[in-house]
Amino acid sequence: MTIRPILLLASIFVFACTSTTAAEPVAQSESAAAIEYLLDSVAASDLQFMRNGKAHTGAKAAEHMRRKYEHFNDRIQSADDFIDLAATKSTISGKQYTVRTTDGEMATADWLHSILTDYRNTRNIDHSKST
Repeated sequence: MTIRPILLLASIFVFACTSTTAAEPVAQSESAAAIEYLLDSVAASDLQFMRNGKAHTGAKAAEHMRRKYEHFNDRIQSADDFIDLAATKSTISGKQYTVRTTDGEMATADWLHSILTDYRNTRNIDHSKST
């Protein structure tokens, strides 16, 4: 009769591991979708993105952010991490990235967080859990 409790515990353990593992790809894919949305928004923008005192097109800025995303990929778990690590400041000089909008110049991180908020609101995504 001692075998049944062991089998029950083993079954619960397997179920718990499977449930946790199954949830991870969904969260990762939602984060990946949000990051791709941000990169696409930068690339499609006609604004000037300032990096180390030089103006860059949206396409060039997105290309640079994508390279940094690939570099920091092992540390990026969410769209917010992407903004903080790949779109906020120069790794070499430490200078903040900015974007020139019709209202003036602002931190690229603030601009991207605004886009991310809109993205999440239109999809009703709970960013504290998945992105």
